[in-house]
Amino acid sequence: MTLPLETAAANDSLYYPPAGLVDYANVGSGAWPTAATDPVAFWERQADRLDWAERWHTAHTWEPALADASGTLESDGHPLLSIPRAQWFLGGRLNVAVNCVDRHVDAGHGDRVAINFEGERGDREVITYADLQRRVAQAANALIALGIVAGDRVVVYLPVIPETIVITLAVARLGAVHSLVFGGFSAAALRFRLEDTGAKLLVTSDGQFRRGAAVAVKEQADVAVAGIDAVEHVLVVRRTGDLTPNVPWTAGRDVWWHDVVDTAENTHDAEFFDAETPLFIIYTSGTTGTPKGLVHTSGGYLTQASWSHWAIFDAKDSDVYWCTADLAWVTAHTYVLYGPFSNGATSVIYEGTPNIPHPGRHFEIIERYAVTTYYTAPTLVRTLMTWFPDGVPATFDLSSIRLLGSVGEAINPHAWLWFRENIGAGTAPIVDTWWQSETGAAIVAPLPGVTALKPGSATHALPGLTVRVVDDQGTDTEPGSSGSLVVDGTWPAMARTVWGNPERYRDAYWKKYAAQGYFLAGDSAKIDADGYLWLLGRIDDVINVSGHRLSTIEIESALVAHPAVGEAGVVGIHDETTGQAIAAFVIPARSPSAAEAADPRFWRALEAELSPALRSQVTVQVGAIAKPREIVVVPDLPKTRSGKIMRRLLGDLMDGRELGDTTSLQDDTVPLQIRQILDARRSPG
Repeated sequence: MTLPLETAAANDSLYYPPAGLVDYANVGSGAWPTAATDPVAFWERQADRLDWAERWHTAHTWEPALADASGTLESDGHPLLSIPRAQWFLGGRLNVAVNCVDRHVDAGHGDRVAINFEGERGDREVITYADLQRRVAQAANALIALGIVAGDRVVVYLPVIPETIVITLAVARLGAVHSLVFGGFSAAALRFRLEDTGAKLLVTSDGQFRRGAAVAVKEQADVAVAGIDAVEHVLVVRRTGDLTPNVPWTAGRDVWWHDVVDTAENTHDAEFFDAETPLFIIYTSGTTGTPKGLVHTSGGYLTQASWSHWAIFDAKDSDVYWCTADLAWVTAHTYVLYGPFSNGATSVIYEGTPNIPHPGRHFEIIERYAVTTYYTAPTLVRTLMTWFPDGVPATFDLSSIRLLGSVGEAINPHAWLWFRENIGAGTAPIVDTWWQSETGAAIVAPLPGVTALKPGSATHALPGLTVRVVDDQGTDTEPGSSGSLVVDGTWPAMARTVWGNPERYRDAYWKKYAAQGYFLAGDSAKIDADGYLWLLGRIDDVINVSGHRLSTIEIESALVAHPAVGEAGVVGIHDETTGQAIAAFVIPARSPSAAEAADPRFWRALEAELSPALRSQVTVQVGAIAKPREIVVVPDLPKTRSGKIMRRLLGDLMDGRELGDTTSLQDDTVPLQIRQILDARRSPG
């Protein structure tokens, strides 16, 4: 079923699964009623997909946040709540790395490709499961030689290269705990994570390739570890070599990867660990407040990661799967590392940015490896729309694609349709997934062989899971009315706590709806009359104009639906009359020339040209109350590496405030570019 983009968006059309996919889909429509009958038994069946050295004796226990029996009150007058505690597959013992590597080799699939690696410079490497087994064993033996034992924390500060996957699996193999840190983070951000975890080892590189240039990294790492006595060693991968000379070195602490890993024995006898053994600590972005170190454990997390990858992406042995996320983000933990490898998938990983050395790099990679499943962020889709406003050039062969995926934030209908038409040949289903670091795995997503899709909707909760949209009292909202998205019940991949701060875990996620036992996701959403879920952004991403609560996502979607707009970011700004007003930052659908982009007058002229039409567009699609007071045309938006627009920075820029934490930005030059445009905009003449 294919309609013109504007027609489909206006008619809220349903897109049904292709017949060929329905016939051979991994999961059918019967999964929902079966799971609803007994969710715990459902997850037990999914746990049986893994290899266990010892089976569990108790599938699940849950201790909710309850009022203290003594009647103790907190300072705000509310009852003091107990710390919630979930456990899955108690008594079960397994090894996560064995499930991701060794069992596939033992089953005779050692020659299957596990990783197709593409470096930013064009260097490539093909790694089979047998290769991966040997390399993980070497890394595990090297870690043992460096004093790492079960329970130790290892921080990994590396780019998207095979060594990152190898060391992560090796840490898991030993029952130690890994915490991956985005390679573009500052020394201060890295230091916080080293100190908070009490890490014994830091794994980093001499340098990394960023946007076509070799950038030194080791010096940053040294600043981060300075004075931290807990860090005993720094293990260094030689990635950039002579391109980043003068690598600082501390004898006795620093060791080269090629000296201790590549020379280690390539066999290792794995131990097995309790299902609730911590697997990794992942930090929230830290855009507001102190980052939270969310703790995920082994058995429950791997069960849901493995099943959800197999179900959502309809994973087949013949697939070539590519999730474009940086390995430090939770998306990659679940849907690059543990989900795909536990299912014996063949994956692509790419080190660089999408437009190095040309904007079609991703298309080139899809063609080279015959990628069948392409899972990426809406922000990249919208960026590709601006780079290729006339569609993907015919010089790229994307015919291998059979399934597309979206993750990171809500994808607006216009981008959804462009994605399907231009990369999915008008037939590939789009698996629009909603989940977060806290949930560990997808909670809301379509099943591609079953679900009829609505452009822009994440559709329904997956089997075995229940979500609701509720008001402040915990009552379900009426269809079409916005509220807080909550998860009703528990699930295997859920974060168990905040590292070192269980009270923060309770207060952030379980306190508000303790009476109902709901998990507060922090997102605003609505459910339409057909039961489809629509994400409206973070609860904080709501603008209050004269008492009207307006979703940034809805306004952004209206703007992006205009053919002149490639991407949009909407924020609330101070207004003396209405309390808040709406400011919209838009990227033009067609990229300007280099000379135009460097001239602030170009942006002012484009703003004057587009503003009336864009205000009219929002008025028609959302309402007059949502019409932006300010429209600013910009070359780019501040985004995290995971693709989320940092709307807070846009508000700071518009209101003239000092910028807060920018360490998670994909490109830290973007705020300066926007500031220059705003300064020129405010200047007379």
